[in-house]
Amino acid sequence: MSEILKPGPSADHARLREAIRLSEAARMRGNMPFGALLVAPDGTILAAGENTITTSRDMTAHAEINALRAASARCTPLEIAAATMYASGEPCPMCSGAMMRMGMRRVVFGIRATVASPYLPVAAGAMPGSVSCRDVLALAPQPFEVTGPLLEDEAKAPFEAMRAQGAG
Repeated sequence: MSEILKPGPSADHARLREAIRLSEAARMRGNMPFGALLVAPDGTILAAGENTITTSRDMTAHAEINALRAASARCTPLEIAAATMYASGEPCPMCSGAMMRMGMRRVVFGIRATVASPYLPVAAGAMPGSVSCRDVLALAPQPFEVTGPLLEDEAKAPFEAMRAQGAG
């Protein structure tokens, strides 16, 4: 997929930018603009996912869930638990719960749900006033680090493009 980056702030920005590129790819395919990467502690990308709700007609096909499904097919539960989720958008309660259930301990996200939700049609599963991922992940039995919003203006660009094309 791409080169291995050593953990740290610059790697967080680089990986988050990759997730944002995935969100733009999702938008170009007619889906909501969300992308996610699951990255091992050594910087190896374990899986990538785009939102495919529209094209798959599956309301659970969020980018983070798609990345977790892909990783589950080829990684051990311990490898997934040790990974960091890089999400272009703040994970929803469903995705936060899935990360918690997988035993994960870290997520880095771009655009806040409260900033993204006005761009999303309610029919697409938008949850205005959604519970923050911090609130959900605070319930995890393991400590959970939530970093974000980061690069929010960059993460917002695919939403602006979606609005400009008349899809949002």
